[in-house]
Amino acid sequence: MHTFHVPGMNCGGCLRAVTRAVQALDPQAQVEADLEARTVKVASKRSEAALLEALSNGGYPAQPVARPAA
Repeated sequence: MHTFHVPGMNCGGCLRAVTRAVQALDPQAQVEADLEARTVKVASKRSEAALLEALSNGGYPAQPVARPAA
């Protein structure tokens, strides 16, 4: 599971565009979003770098959210 902060995502239309961008790269990807926090969680077999590129190419540049140490 990859978590990204997507500063430009602020409405349902943005969420649909983000989901389309991810699923264009990996049709099986599962996307969960928190619009208020402007974060998305992506379950995908694709690399974090590939997902970041897909989001950027879709018009929604994102940054990875660091996972807390276990």
